[in-house]
Amino acid sequence: MSRVISELDRISQHIRECRLCEEHLPLSPKPIFRVSSTAKLLIVGQAPSAMVQSNGELWSDATGMRLRHWLGMDKNAFNQQADIAAVPMGFCYPGRGSVGELPPRPECAETWHPRLFPLLTEVKLILLVGHYAHAYFLGDQRKKSLTETVRSFSDYAPRYFPLPHPNPSNTIWFSENPWFDSEVLPELKKRVSEVLS
Repeated sequence: MSRVISELDRISQHIRECRLCEEHLPLSPKPIFRVSSTAKLLIVGQAPSAMVQSNGELWSDATGMRLRHWLGMDKNAFNQQADIAAVPMGFCYPGRGSVGELPPRPECAETWHPRLFPLLTEVKLILLVGHYAHAYFLGDQRKKSLTETVRSFSDYAPRYFPLPHPNPSNTIWFSENPWFDSEVLPELKKRVSEVLS
């Protein structure tokens, strides 16, 4: 176990020092993620928001508040849970485009995910938050749309649980898909509770 822990620490340090896409970022590189050798739940999101980049705490913005609501956790429980790892598709804030935030930089997943994820040996459930995570992990197994993929969440059990992005700007999606609250969230809370118990 000590070898795995030291390798995880080593890779984590390399990620924190990463400057691969520095020239493309609006702010200084500040890779933000959370891993643990004991993690049973892995949350793969999109990329840190400007607020998260500033305070260094993953899922600490309005998007994170909604995600924690989905999981049935308050902020304190979420942050103190050593069994929860959080690794975005892009480790640094990518900046804003003409319509919302830019996509996560591809260098992160290409360079670090294949080296990091095999070391998270205790992970039992991976939450795929948003279509970038869906594409990376599910590939051709995705349905024709994010909505269909999320509604077919049971097709990806027990390893994966696809979710929409909890960004407040997705309010219309949530209002048009009330089944998400009634069908998906109860099962999500149940699966997360089982994995972390």
